Amino acid sequence: MLSFRRALIIAAACLTIFFLLRSSHSASSAAPSLHDEEQAAEILGAKKDLKASTGSAEGLPKAKSQTLLAAQADMSGRSLYDQLAYYFPYDMQDKFPAYIWQTWKYTPASGDFGESFRPAEASWTEQHPTFVHEVITDNVATHLIRYLYSAMPDVIEAYQALPLPVLKADFFRYLILLARGGIYSDIDTFALKSAIDWVPNEVNRSTYGMVIGIEADPDREDWRQWYSRRIQFCQWTIQAKPGHPVLLDIVSKITQETLKRKQTGKLNKSLKSIVEFTGPAIWTDSVFRYFNDPRYFDTKSTKGNVSWEHFTGIKEPRQLGDIVVLPITGFSPGVGQMGSEEPDHPSACVKHEFEGQAEIDSF
Repeated sequence: MLSFRRALIIAAACLTIFFLLRSSHSASSAAPSLHDEEQAAEILGAKKDLKASTGSAEGLPKAKSQTLLAAQADMSGRSLYDQLAYYFPYDMQDKFPAYIWQTWKYTPASGDFGESFRPAEASWTEQHPTFVHEVITDNVATHLIRYLYSAMPDVIEAYQALPLPVLKADFFRYLILLARGGIYSDIDTFALKSAIDWVPNEVNRSTYGMVIGIEADPDREDWRQWYSRRIQFCQWTIQAKPGHPVLLDIVSKITQETLKRKQTGKLNKSLKSIVEFTGPAIWTDSVFRYFNDPRYFDTKSTKGNVSWEHFTGIKEPRQLGDIVVLPITGFSPGVGQMGSEEPDHPSACVKHEFEGQAEIDSF
């Protein structure tokens, strides 16, 4: 039978263990935020000794933060498009940055990273051994956007306001390519060949700044029942040089529409069409808007608007201005329709398995 003194000692020991465990749990719960911020800083080549901050320029070294905020004041009267163009200038003659960007809930180093994704994820490193290949988690993506767009709070607000992970994933690909360039590709895509071989060698790389592929080319009267656009460009894989005007356009449009919906109370998880809001429909519209923009093209020489008719049925890459459009087999091989060839066809560059869609839908 326990004496009163012995019971008191046992109770004190239990309380001590309880508080130690609680303290340990609290410390471990706070750690990921700082870890994610440090990882974001390392990805961008920033200082590794960043401290957690609650200021408006989170994660930035002090001097860089002040410089950007001063520049922001100078650009305050300009449109968002002009601000983005100022901070992320475009030079078509630059090389494509050797980056591969992918996003998922976990990194490949995590035991929670889906085994079904590992072969696809590894294919990008295998085909591009000299590239920097990053799989960005949701938390790290948030810090990256805060860092890259610290001078444009509207962009940060719009990104944080998006109510669904799939919307943020769509927006992130445009944001990271605009700021850093390189290749974005969904986590469930296979790189069938190196990006160096996506475009024929006879096409000078200094003459184009973006490579895209056709997702859908439905040559049928009822195409509207199945697709949003007669020609639909895919955005599961995009290669771009930083600052490309198509990216300026789509980032501006999504930011403005998101903030408008937020202000009117129409931004919620019951959005009817992700495809139209952040997905391939709005992406396709931005590409065609660029093709018909007199700031970049001599529209008089194109004999009318550039439309789906310029790309339907193409079998070889087609360059228009500084964009190379791959035929449907390029990024959509093996779909069994619309002229798509099998993944072993010489034109096939990337294979999309659509395995991530079920998990995205489960959020």
